[in-house]
Amino acid sequence: MSGQDGPSMRDSGGSKYAVRMDGITKRFPGVVANDDVDFAVERGTVHALVGENGAGKTTLMNVLYGLYEPTEGTVYVDGRPREFDSPRDAIDAGVGMIHQHFMLVDPMTVAENLVLGVEPTKWFGLVTDEAQAVADTRELAERYGFDIDPTERVQEISVGEQQRVEILKALYRGAEVLVLDEPTAVLTPQEVESLFAVFEELVAEGKTIVFITHKLGEALTAADDISVLRDGRLVGTVRAGETTREELATMMVGREVLLEVTSEPADRGPETLAVDDLVVTDDRGVRAVDGVSFAVQAGEVFGVAGVDGNGQSELVEAVTGLRQPESGAVTLAGEEITHDSRRERIEAGVSYIAEDRQHRSLVLEYDLLRNGLLGGQTLPEFSDGRLIDWGRTRSFVERVIEEYDVRPPDASASARSLSGGNQQKMVVGREFERDPVLMVASHPTRGVDIGSIEFVHNRLLDLRTEGVAVLLVSSKLEEVQRLADRMAVMYDGRFVDVVDPDAVTEEEVGLLMAGEYPDDYERGEGEKRATTEDRPTDTANID
Repeated sequence: MSGQDGPSMRDSGGSKYAVRMDGITKRFPGVVANDDVDFAVERGTVHALVGENGAGKTTLMNVLYGLYEPTEGTVYVDGRPREFDSPRDAIDAGVGMIHQHFMLVDPMTVAENLVLGVEPTKWFGLVTDEAQAVADTRELAERYGFDIDPTERVQEISVGEQQRVEILKALYRGAEVLVLDEPTAVLTPQEVESLFAVFEELVAEGKTIVFITHKLGEALTAADDISVLRDGRLVGTVRAGETTREELATMMVGREVLLEVTSEPADRGPETLAVDDLVVTDDRGVRAVDGVSFAVQAGEVFGVAGVDGNGQSELVEAVTGLRQPESGAVTLAGEEITHDSRRERIEAGVSYIAEDRQHRSLVLEYDLLRNGLLGGQTLPEFSDGRLIDWGRTRSFVERVIEEYDVRPPDASASARSLSGGNQQKMVVGREFERDPVLMVASHPTRGVDIGSIEFVHNRLLDLRTEGVAVLLVSSKLEEVQRLADRMAVMYDGRFVDVVDPDAVTEEEVGLLMAGEYPDDYERGEGEKRATTEDRPTDTANID
């Protein structure tokens, strides 16, 4: 293992490394994002960069890509010291970066996106040579084995194909080093497998890959080497074949982390939530939820898996009172609440962790005291119906801050001053501690660190054991499979199937997420409401 306390890489020769970053420090006002980091990537390898939320991973790669200028330290590419004033300089040096949110123009074709800004021309540079752009795109795609139609519009291709267009864009501009930020976040399992095959093809061509991830299993599968950052410092670099998930988790957090936790089966209670033939439109008036029906019992975790954008957000908003359905019914403990307000649902015991914490769960200008009260102003534990009891509110908020390790541990701190992970912990703590009868958890571990994921998973299972009904929606397939008693797979606004997570493989779920049924697949419950069966054991996997 190499790391901050091990032998320095500053004496290493440049020829071995495609990229070397020596003593990189990046300071922002009040924050040291990277602290004297030595980071090196061997030529022709796949290198994973892992760490908790806020560990400095993306900042370090943004320095490499020229988006940030280092406060201290030197960047070497192919053994030569480089100073990048912009991404254009990094691209010219052979470094390309594919961001988590793609930088493509949806109405344009694949070829038009590929050459954007560096278009081939004809007639003395007066006109873009569209035929040449298509030919260049087709030739590059065939070289790397990408099955992509250059004439197809980006808005009409899958997310996995869009990612390949981003990779081709970088290659077209001469990238020898490709940096990918959380590249699997929006992919199905099959698309993840295809991406890793692309890594192998690129490495075989002599390219070098660096990818940022929080999924330890994927780092171990796809990488040759893995570097771990913690609190802005490099903890160490290890060979993927010589370490384990447990060792990596300990490096990331600084303590032993339980990657799997068990829970005793909960006694199923009565039906808490029932959704019947629900139809919901999105902000454009397009039908996003198309006749969905399901039920969740007390003491059950009902999971919804699927690639983002298939109606999950609109379904959750209809259940929690943030969006009115076009038709259908939502019932809580036998009482119809289809048209009840969000406040009425909070008073009825519906807690909600929103997928967009900054717009749905927090007022960023408010301090944590007022954010801890948010939505609960009329609950009897905080108000007598006329006045808010600020003493009891402060006790509640301080307990949430302590138990959920919100940093800084200061009820007077503004929500805006917190990192994204600490904002999420504040929201999770507030909603968990309100004694709900129904917990709607939409991406509950998005943006939180590995230790906090462990805590949130345990707490969700505790709620289940306590008889709370849990509706869990997450883009992390492993999270849904490990925590849910039953799992619906949502595609294009409908439940493709409702299954026992233990009875289906990841590959089968991946096909369902793409709207396809595997060969010889026996459909489970479809879209009908069904009773659940006790499962002997639940495990929570942080990946």
